[in-house]
Amino acid sequence: MKLDHINEIGIIGTGMVGTSLAVLFTGHGYKTTLYTLNEQQQAESQKKYDSFFQELIDRELVKQEQAEVCGKYLNYTEKYEDLADVDYVFECTSEDINVKYSIYKEIEKFIKNPKAIVSTTSALSVDDLVKGLDQFKDRLIVAHPFYPPHLIPFVEVVKSSYTAAGVTEDAVELLESASREVVVLKKSAPGFIANRLQHALFREAIHIVEQGIADARDVDKAAMYSFMPRYTSIGIFEHLDNSGVDLNYNIENYLFKDLSAADKAPKLICDLMEQGAYGVKAGRGIYDWSNVDMEDFSERISAPYWRYFSWNLPTE
Repeated sequence: MKLDHINEIGIIGTGMVGTSLAVLFTGHGYKTTLYTLNEQQQAESQKKYDSFFQELIDRELVKQEQAEVCGKYLNYTEKYEDLADVDYVFECTSEDINVKYSIYKEIEKFIKNPKAIVSTTSALSVDDLVKGLDQFKDRLIVAHPFYPPHLIPFVEVVKSSYTAAGVTEDAVELLESASREVVVLKKSAPGFIANRLQHALFREAIHIVEQGIADARDVDKAAMYSFMPRYTSIGIFEHLDNSGVDLNYNIENYLFKDLSAADKAPKLICDLMEQGAYGVKAGRGIYDWSNVDMEDFSERISAPYWRYFSWNLPTE
């Protein structure tokens, strides 16, 4: 439910994450201002914003008139001065620390008293990011969403050694008011939580293929039709307890020595990189994507998350 004491949210970055966050916040009745460099960026962001809402309308999760109300909460600006009074500012720019540092200087110059400066980085350490701030070092946190953040309800929050008491808690309250499931890490770590889990799975999946145990399609089938569906209803540690610590103790002592311990990108990935086979965007990666129904594929990507949609949409 919308927090009445928050008057405005600023977002710097009109790319996919920034625009998706604008959908999320306006969809919960928060006045949201996106900083954009030029009219072209604004037009592209507005088009994407409208398309996100149209998808919600098409799925009968939002009515046309509700989307129009949400749209009234959205503003664009090309001037940092227009963000002066925002309560929170979300930095959603490229994973280039120098770009982020330059933006932080603008934030400190123009924004009066933000409750928090929130970076949505998926790769950079909060302890490195905070070096780009002077007067607002105590306001910076990382809140890493998964794309698209208006659809995927999970956010990982990380604070730095400078973060003041109450900043993280207030930001979590904001995110939870926007129907997000939030976890706060006890300390900063590369990849946070979810990407560490995901890439550990990637590493072993690739290892299985490289060892000739199975091909990629069979690995995907094994994951999709065995344990993965379970983890949309219960957690990893819940399953560990349910299956038995003693059982897992015996399996792990037998199995772990045979699992991948790679500490860098494996040969399969390096070979694809050399070939320019970057996946969907190149038409070829591990799979050939040239004749795939991409609309159906996109539907399947989003399918598990629609059940989490539960917004308190503004009525006026």
